[in-house]
Amino acid sequence: MTVAASVEFILGGQRSGKSRCAEGRARAWLQQPGHEAVLVATAQAHDDEMRERIARHRDDRVSRAPGLATEEVPYELPAAVRRLNAPHRLVVVDCLTLWLTNLLMPMRGSSLDDGAWDAQREALCHALDAARGPVVLVSNEIGLGLSPMSPEARRFVDALGHLHQAMAHRASRVTLMVAGLEVKVKEMPA
Repeated sequence: MTVAASVEFILGGQRSGKSRCAEGRARAWLQQPGHEAVLVATAQAHDDEMRERIARHRDDRVSRAPGLATEEVPYELPAAVRRLNAPHRLVVVDCLTLWLTNLLMPMRGSSLDDGAWDAQREALCHALDAARGPVVLVSNEIGLGLSPMSPEARRFVDALGHLHQAMAHRASRVTLMVAGLEVKVKEMPA
């Protein structure tokens, strides 16, 4: 397993400041001449509350990170990372948790089996290993609580934990967000 020097992994709980931190990375990147940034949004709006939440996040991004483009990619994340990544473009993925939800606990349709999920996770790892430009990954740290009661929820928590481990091993920087504060977990020299 290789460490992709241009990957940062930002983890935290709900409302910990993960997205705001990632937007800050994009804002700083965009201040350099010739740089672009795109947010790969994995959320899907299946109800009115989620539609409002997505719209609010979109509006907040415009004010916090002007120039940050958005692409909605609920399923084909590895392909999007490969397609969008370039030396002059920062790719922000927000978030891995919702991507996994779309694949393992979809609102409509059937979930991926373990083999298909493993292939998706490995495809994302390969896309990150081949990255030519910076990537910022955002995800929810949900493994600190009680073990879920249902087999489906336990499968999800286990899959997310394995995904997080794979991302952290590849990242040169891992940041844990706690109450809006950045806690350095891993930082390799540039």
